[in-house]
Amino acid sequence: MKVDQISIFLENKSGRLAEVTRVLGAAGINIRALSLADTSDFGILRLIVNDSAKAIGVLKSSQFTVSTTQVVAVEVNDRPGGLAHILDLLQKEGINVEYMYAFVERSSDNAVIIFRFDEIDKAIKTLTSKGVTVLEGKKVYCL
Repeated sequence: MKVDQISIFLENKSGRLAEVTRVLGAAGINIRALSLADTSDFGILRLIVNDSAKAIGVLKSSQFTVSTTQVVAVEVNDRPGGLAHILDLLQKEGINVEYMYAFVERSSDNAVIIFRFDEIDKAIKTLTSKGVTVLEGKKVYCL
């Protein structure tokens, strides 16, 4: 139920983000979700892609600094209060959300939220025990 996420360190200068997407596109790698956090000097681009191993290889061969992290993809009702419900469940168990980002699934009434937790296994157990759908990586890579 864990999802592989690629993190890429980028200098904050014109064209670096375009270069990442060009490299991935040329290798036939499809980006499923992304988040970009930046400062004045650098940024961290977080990606979920359809083929993590291949993406890491082509990015490293293009001289990008790349790491992987495990995250969790959770289906959330795409309605007011849907995210609040999930966060309340986590708060009651003392689970910290380090960061998150979202995308809307094409064929569903749900949004998918990508979470990075301080206690990933506890978070998965808590959510699934409360009837929340936690997606397997292979499903997320194909969304």
